Amino acid sequence: MKTRLTAAIAAATLALAACDNVDPRTIDTAGSAVAGGALAAVSASLLGASSGWTAVAGVAGATAGALHAQNRQTNQCAYYTGNGDEVVVRSCP
Repeated sequence: MKTRLTAAIAAATLALAACDNVDPRTIDTAGSAVAGGALAAVSASLLGASSGWTAVAGVAGATAGALHAQNRQTNQCAYYTGNGDEVVVRSCP
């Protein structure tokens, strides 16, 4: 499992490096998704979750990472509240 996770992270890193002419917002979203998914999957694995739950955690982390959008011009971040339609905008950490 760890070998596949490492390979997936390496492949995602190479894919992001190839994005020279892509909108910076798209790269930020993809990078956040990769980071969120990797962090969640590694955390689940370290906590002893089964491979199925580790995959679920990775997908959930990737989704959370993709939902976190940063506006480079205003340095504000949008956070989805989870109630279906509300987003909170505040300064990025």
